[in-house]
Amino acid sequence: MALHAFDRMWVEDEGEGDAVVCVHGLGGSSNTFTPLMPVLARHRVLRPDLPGSGRSQHAEGALAIERFASAVQGACERLGITRAHFVGHSLGTIVCQHVAANAPALVRSLTLFGPLIAPPEAARTAMRARAAKARSEGTAGMQDITAALLNAALSADTRQRQPLALAFVRESLMRQDSEAYARMCEALANAQPARVDAIACPVLLVTGDEDGVAPPQSVRAMAERLHAAPSTHVVVLPRCGHWTPIERVAECQAELRAFLAGQRQETPR
Repeated sequence: MALHAFDRMWVEDEGEGDAVVCVHGLGGSSNTFTPLMPVLARHRVLRPDLPGSGRSQHAEGALAIERFASAVQGACERLGITRAHFVGHSLGTIVCQHVAANAPALVRSLTLFGPLIAPPEAARTAMRARAAKARSEGTAGMQDITAALLNAALSADTRQRQPLALAFVRESLMRQDSEAYARMCEALANAQPARVDAIACPVLLVTGDEDGVAPPQSVRAMAERLHAAPSTHVVVLPRCGHWTPIERVAECQAELRAFLAGQRQETPR
């Protein structure tokens, strides 16, 4: 595996074959997609830590969805990737949508876990309050935020029966620098929708039946707005919250494997 740094963003570059770009969400990192890597064994996989997260959490300058999308596109260009499948989680699904709308020739397909077009107004207000808490209270604030999110973002089954998934999400959140996390919250609170009606690639949308960020009804409504996509498919996983790739590993692997297999017959452009 190679590790690159572009535009204050660290990127893991692993494997050979058709390219896949994985974009994590708020409180996540490149590790969010580690459970899906067995499915991608015959692909070249790029996993960035977005500016403000993971190894890139000390990136300077304003953070915004548009900056994330530009940084991901720039990494692809520098690494010679002209066409790729994009896989996103949560905030990362918004980034992927922007890339697909702005650079359609680059995006071969979209697989979006816990997808949303943009946060509703109530969520924006909550994000700004969370940012203020993280910024003012530091590590103690992050511990409180993490405890609240473990209850709100994971399904009851995950909390009760999957201690490793619970530990992964807890560690992913607690490892975030409080100031960087506050800036990421603000970036999500200010997120503007991509031109989703211009997205012209196949799209797989996966959510959980207990996902309060991307509830099934909202995800189905999102699919109906993807007018230019040649195909859309919505999957709702039972007993699953918002951290789909972590909570329901086998199911997410199966859905991604089947979806990517269906794209192999695509005529190269």
